[in-house]
Amino acid sequence: MKLSKFASNPAFVHPLLRRGFTPLVFKARFSTSTNEAKDKDKDDYNRVKDAMEAKKKGIEENSKLSPDNVNEIYSTPSIDFGSDYTLPHPIWKADYLQKVAPDHKPPTSKMDFLAYWTIQAIRFNFDWMSGWVFGKVTPEKALSRIVFLESIAGVPGSIAGILRHLASLRGLRRDNGWIHTLFEEAENERMHLLTAIELKKPTPFFKLMVWLSQGVFFNFFFLSYLISPKFCHRLVGYLEEQAVVTYSKIIHEIESPDGGLKEWDYTPAPEIARQYWKLAYNSSIKDVIYVIRADESHHMSVNHSFAGLGHTDPNPFKPGH
Repeated sequence: MKLSKFASNPAFVHPLLRRGFTPLVFKARFSTSTNEAKDKDKDDYNRVKDAMEAKKKGIEENSKLSPDNVNEIYSTPSIDFGSDYTLPHPIWKADYLQKVAPDHKPPTSKMDFLAYWTIQAIRFNFDWMSGWVFGKVTPEKALSRIVFLESIAGVPGSIAGILRHLASLRGLRRDNGWIHTLFEEAENERMHLLTAIELKKPTPFFKLMVWLSQGVFFNFFFLSYLISPKFCHRLVGYLEEQAVVTYSKIIHEIESPDGGLKEWDYTPAPEIARQYWKLAYNSSIKDVIYVIRADESHHMSVNHSFAGLGHTDPNPFKPGH
């Protein structure tokens, strides 16, 4: 039977509206929720209802154009990821961006000290090898540092996420919410990288260095996470502390009268950054650096928190927060 006959039949729409988001379900939720929760439930219901109507209309339109070659759609996503396929992530308020500053969690155990000094050793070698501590900070030097940093920073979340995913499958148990936060972190770091390479075109030698460094760090972190997840999350917490320091220095170089990055105060932000962080059309690279610093500060808090939790404790961070 052709889809056009289904599309014109009310019985075809009925299964869509029974997909867990019927008025009856939301009515029951409204009757037992607080006022704040009621407002959220109404928003959820209206959003899902609009999505269902749009899909129903799309089915009807497609069935008119190509009745024999249209996929029937029976569901709608639980979260609207938009057209860029990105996972949930924080959209920072302007007043908060100004409050973010370097912070430090003092090590209190042998494991903490090992994680802290591992990052300090990496930071020391990276600083002098990249020339960051020599001479004036230039846009080329800053972009090289950002690209290299973010190509490594996106590794821990992906490894931790997949290892916890596999542990959940092997153990036949829930993960208690850690996996989504870890993959959100990994993607967020990758978006930092994708934003930076809009401004810098890496040379073949630079790509080789990234490839080699990522290979070394991937294997180090993979084996370390198998041995001690707590150590790895503390390590990432200290890594993110250094990232906040780096981006704070970049902001200083942008806003200082004699800074080497003053042009970033008026250089337009890449389109990918404006879309991802919902920035204004006239945003500059400085605005992008502010939101990236807030992201890094958030990753710092998340990983220090994870390091203090048990392996089976519930994740206190909701999707996108």
